[in-house]
Amino acid sequence: MSRIAFIGVGAMGAGMATNQAKAGHDVLAFDLSPACLDRAVAGGCRAAASVAEAVADAEIVITMLPAGKHVRQVYEQDILPNAPVSALLIDCSTIDVESARAVGTLAAVAGFRFGDAPVSGGIMAADAGTLAFMVGCEAAEFPAFESALDPMARAVFHAGDLGAGQAAKICNNMVLGVSMLGVCEAFALAEKLGLDAQRFFDIASKSSGQCWSLTTYCPWPGPVEAAPSNRGYEGGFLTALMLKDLKLAQDAAAKAGATTPMGAQAEALFAMFEGLGFGQKDFSAILQLMRGRLDTLSAPN
Repeated sequence: MSRIAFIGVGAMGAGMATNQAKAGHDVLAFDLSPACLDRAVAGGCRAAASVAEAVADAEIVITMLPAGKHVRQVYEQDILPNAPVSALLIDCSTIDVESARAVGTLAAVAGFRFGDAPVSGGIMAADAGTLAFMVGCEAAEFPAFESALDPMARAVFHAGDLGAGQAAKICNNMVLGVSMLGVCEAFALAEKLGLDAQRFFDIASKSSGQCWSLTTYCPWPGPVEAAPSNRGYEGGFLTALMLKDLKLAQDAAAKAGATTPMGAQAEALFAMFEGLGFGQKDFSAILQLMRGRLDTLSAPN
């Protein structure tokens, strides 16, 4: 059993922390939201009154925070000054590469082992303990990170050195955003051409159009029972989070001098969809925008 401090138990973090508790670890959780903290406690975690209290005796510290500025602040002000230097520090937030490297450098100077380990899989996978983790850390330290992440994971990958986890995450999610738009456009066109959606799915899923966005996360209700499209596009991977990742990818592309026109167009389309009030819907709900059927979605949040 390990003593784990889990900082940030929101939509994703609560399920992740709960799976650590289910694995028999002593999880001390903290979140600024009492409701989120209550959910983690219901899942078997203990509540901490502050970050400093949570990390004071931790063997592993896991953070799941909204943005780079939050990660920098929490590590600089709360974690590095209060956690035992022997603690393994893991940031599972999706943030910019520069922030991940900056925090990692500060941690290394202070004598800590630190890795950036963003996740792929969404809320359902977080709850089920089937996330994929992309870890940026020293190769010799990877087994320790892999073991710590195992209760929350279906796969843990060593992406490379510090910051590589974030790089892998934003590149992967740019592929996801672009491919989902292509699948949505195809379903919308098939409908206009009088092609039955199920028959189109059956054909495309066995042909060259096959991809994860089609066969695992089909945006059209019906063909894939577990997809959010069959739950009114609730849960899953929120449009607001997809937009965040696409913005991070475009920012990284600009700084690296990379040309990503499809990523830029995907960002623009998801920004439009969020601007219409559907940021809290699963990102596959953008199908209804392409169909001209936003009326099929519930009222914007």
